Amino acid sequence: MTQSFRIHAVLLDMDGTLVDSTAAVERTWLAWARPHGLDAARVLEVVHGRQGYESMAILLPDRPHEQNIAENAIMLATEADDVTGVVAVPGAEELLHDLLPYPHAIVTSADVRLMRARMNEAQLQIPALHITAENVTSSKPHPEGFLLGASRLGVDPADCLVFEDSEAGIAAARAAGMRVVGVGAASAAFAPDLVVADLTGIRIEADAEGGADAGVLTLTID
Repeated sequence: MTQSFRIHAVLLDMDGTLVDSTAAVERTWLAWARPHGLDAARVLEVVHGRQGYESMAILLPDRPHEQNIAENAIMLATEADDVTGVVAVPGAEELLHDLLPYPHAIVTSADVRLMRARMNEAQLQIPALHITAENVTSSKPHPEGFLLGASRLGVDPADCLVFEDSEAGIAAARAAGMRVVGVGAASAAFAPDLVVADLTGIRIEADAEGGADAGVLTLTID
């Protein structure tokens, strides 16, 4: 089925959307969870899409916030040094190339070092605008990151299209008033506007009357 969106900007999550980093994420989190005696399935259910300190607060609700912040900083550094197995999601390279003339940004729960490490390992071009953990005070599913991305691009949130894979990320985009394309079959459980297997088969055209300067894009997904 072909579906088109009339939009002004595209916002893209990173992990699970542009890069497949599942193995690296799960290695890190299961190693963290083991000494705490946490159930592995529960840990993996919680951690995707959120900043680490938020996941820790859910999994160990009685711990001080300061301890979660400190351990999250260590975890981010560890993850940035462990990019084994990180690869581009099919179609990501082409989509990022096609978006170059148009407003777009990464909005990720990773910090900038981890974002660069994973994007570089996957050999993907990093957009000029990236909203990372350093830029926000609230983690997905809070909409702050997506709203900040729209604001910095000078675009109304309702005119943005988000590509996301996780429950927290899709909820954040919804809370920001944005339309969402779910990447990967599992994203269907979180009620995005459309589900795609990966990022292949996406076409972007500028408004015929004014070109890229008109600010209106038609993004079509086959």
